Amino acid sequence: MMHLTAFNRAEQGHILTPRLETPFHDQLAALSETNDWYSWAGYKAPHSIFDTELEYFAIRSTSALFDISPMVKYRIRGSDAARYLNRLTVRDVAKLGVGRVHYTAWCDDHGHVLDDGTLFRLATDDFRLCCQERHLPWLLDSAGGFSVEISEETAEIAAVALQGPTAFAVLEAAGFAGVETLKPFQLAEFAHADGSVTISRTGFTGDLGYELFAPAKAALSLWDRLWTAGSGFGLKAIGYDALNRARIEAGFIVANADFITADAALRADRERLPDEIGLDWLVDPQKPYFNGRDAILRARTKGTLKHVLVGLEIEGNIPAEGAIVYHRGKKEVGLVTAAIWSPLAKRNIAIATLSRPFGASVTDNLWVEIYAMRELQYQKLMKRVRVVSRPFVKLDRRSATPPGRF
Repeated sequence: MMHLTAFNRAEQGHILTPRLETPFHDQLAALSETNDWYSWAGYKAPHSIFDTELEYFAIRSTSALFDISPMVKYRIRGSDAARYLNRLTVRDVAKLGVGRVHYTAWCDDHGHVLDDGTLFRLATDDFRLCCQERHLPWLLDSAGGFSVEISEETAEIAAVALQGPTAFAVLEAAGFAGVETLKPFQLAEFAHADGSVTISRTGFTGDLGYELFAPAKAALSLWDRLWTAGSGFGLKAIGYDALNRARIEAGFIVANADFITADAALRADRERLPDEIGLDWLVDPQKPYFNGRDAILRARTKGTLKHVLVGLEIEGNIPAEGAIVYHRGKKEVGLVTAAIWSPLAKRNIAIATLSRPFGASVTDNLWVEIYAMRELQYQKLMKRVRVVSRPFVKLDRRSATPPGRF
């Protein structure tokens, strides 16, 4: 029944079908000054709340609340849960302790990435997998021979990200005693209302931050608790556009934006191995067999990797979103998938996917083609680029324990 429900929600694409509203929607709608919404996994989500620029600076200067309830969430339980997830994902689940979170990815049998996400180990045989796209049929098909129960809990679990330098101060003022002991990628249960909320020290901004998960019925009281506590710490509600700027600075990638997932790719040359999108460090070839292992290792051994995902620094201050990358200004070698002028780094930065050897062994004489609107006419600009490491911005406060109150 859960399988059919999740499938039907995902397939409701008719113009007369209203977008779903998250448990926090009423609070967001009341705060919204821009009325700028988009669809995220079938839910109504804000591009912005009041001003994208100011929302970004809330992330970097005070703290920000971002509704992540539409993020797809799966509960995976049973005596074989750890063994099953170790077969499914590229990272060694045996090394993930109870009360910990790790970033991971999973592939099809050809080694092509189906998605990336975060895996939460809530108990020895109890996990939560969070990701961008829906994968219930794949998860169920992969569970043959394992004693495991898999269900989607996206609608049942409300989630919100609290990010920024005053994030800890907000949680402390909200009465979450003991949250100061959480280290990066650690989680714990805290009392809330008549139940509990799971708080993890995770996020998508590269800043000090937390993610909070609670039953949907407790969402409004959780929001109000945080909002009241944050009144003295500059807490703001934000939309995706501001979050996107912060995640680019942090060098994080987004499925079906910076790479095409294997099940969404319409052409074979659009599929990507982990090593082709910067996820090679996740792959643990020493652990027991996992989906795609042979194909990934074969590509490494034979040197048949075709693409590379890189960070770029671009001359000038005009963002190169969607720009074509050239070698020596002539040969087309790739595409910019995300780009901004970084207020924090004071650099024009971008994430791009390039055809090897460009971006790998060949990193000089690269250019981007930018079309800038000037006086109602587009002007073609050719700008030099330099391949640089990610993250573009690295903040000590992200990992400081105990965190500062700022």
